[in-house]
Amino acid sequence: MDIKGTCISSTADEHGPVYVYQTRTSRILSFDGKIYQSSMKLNNIHGLDLSYTQAMMAGLFFIPRLKTATIMGLGAGSMAKNLLSSFSELNIHAIEYREAVAKTAKEYFYLPDTERLVIHIDDAVNYIKNTDMKSDIIFSDLYNSQGMEPKQIQSSYLRDCKNSLNKQGVLVLNIWHTALKSREELDELLELEFENRLLSFEVESGNTIVLAFKNDIPLIKREELMTKGKWLQEKMNIPMERYAKLLCDRQGL
Repeated sequence: MDIKGTCISSTADEHGPVYVYQTRTSRILSFDGKIYQSSMKLNNIHGLDLSYTQAMMAGLFFIPRLKTATIMGLGAGSMAKNLLSSFSELNIHAIEYREAVAKTAKEYFYLPDTERLVIHIDDAVNYIKNTDMKSDIIFSDLYNSQGMEPKQIQSSYLRDCKNSLNKQGVLVLNIWHTALKSREELDELLELEFENRLLSFEVESGNTIVLAFKNDIPLIKREELMTKGKWLQEKMNIPMERYAKLLCDRQGL
């Protein structure tokens, strides 16, 4: 189904087209004119419009003090913008394979020019293999117009992500419309690389969010998790109490 709206930008690089559509209320990034790659409400440019991006922030429940974050797959920069506007001391490294996408994020989606955000035009696998930086949280959302990047289903990639986390760090993965064989393979690799220190839940969009912990999953009581959900909801202006409850139910708290 084609995206509804007016195409206000159409560029292309060696990897294919990059489209920007605008409706009365939103601006949309797409690589094929059919699937939303990212979406931004025009009256809330720092918000997270797509529910799966909101759900990925559940990894923050387990970070005692957020200082550094890595985003694999910048897209239109929705996660970067929301995190930067919510946490004044946070520094972000965002990895984007396509320079045309990064330029589009800056020109059409108000991605800020700040020293707290460093954009690396690089392959995610190559970047995470060679970086010396440690992050409190890594968001991995690697997709193209065909679906999930096969690179996200590699033991070496997952291991390198784990090694790039701080002691209490969390890797957050978005899994969506993945072939059953690929999903089963990813589950097995995650269990192996993270020694089954995993939490996952599904959101309304059909996405599955996986939290993979470098070390033991912190023991958090239901009341504490719900309190942090309320605090993050007020700070980030997204429904974090909903995801706190989902995690509580998932863990039987």
